[in-house]
Amino acid sequence: MIEIQKLIKQADNKLILRGVDLSITKGETVAILGPNGAGKSTLLKVLANLIKPTSGQVKINGMDLKKEHLKIKKIVGYLPHSSLLYDHFSPLENLVFFGNVYGINNVETSAIELVKEVGLSFFLNEPVKNFSRGMIQRIAIARAIIHEPEVLLLDEPHTGLDQGAIAILNNVILTMKEKGTTTLMVTHDFKQAAEICDRIIIVKNGKIVDDFKIKDRDLNFVSEKYQLLTEGVS
Repeated sequence: MIEIQKLIKQADNKLILRGVDLSITKGETVAILGPNGAGKSTLLKVLANLIKPTSGQVKINGMDLKKEHLKIKKIVGYLPHSSLLYDHFSPLENLVFFGNVYGINNVETSAIELVKEVGLSFFLNEPVKNFSRGMIQRIAIARAIIHEPEVLLLDEPHTGLDQGAIAILNNVILTMKEKGTTTLMVTHDFKQAAEICDRIIIVKNGKIVDDFKIKDRDLNFVSEKYQLLTEGVS
């Protein structure tokens, strides 16, 4: 589903990504861990076609990112740190707007169902500007999946969520997985990574330093691996 070869991203004479090679199969849910400044969010932005790589090759669903970026955009859902929502719009208005951008049929029905799925039906027609950070994040998640993307890119999606909202988000991710969606999730929350992901990638100084399957949802295994690699212990 996603094939990355020798990906390099340089900005202001600084190497952010240093020759990343990565292969992700359809339906995998992958967590990307690493210290601040490691290049995690930059990797997602490249895949979301928001920034261009300096060199290297990226293919998504067999399509070359450089040559077929418009087709790729239609099958990718992206949740950055900002919600991308219009704060004077309601959840329904936001989702209908973004659904129309993707040419979704019966978009209002889909929007109402998604608002229900993220637990905010009572606020369907309230302006987003009145929402808490956690509520905004829930609607932002709905926005990212309104077009049922084949690839879902999540940049620290659990930030600002209470336990109830975390459970809702995890359920959304797992539901998308059942539909065959491939998910990459940048996170600092090892617990959530261990609970919902199949695989962990650890990034340090713009390189992938480890790539492993999660065994028995073992949080301690993930934490120990991370500490060893990011503290420079071999």
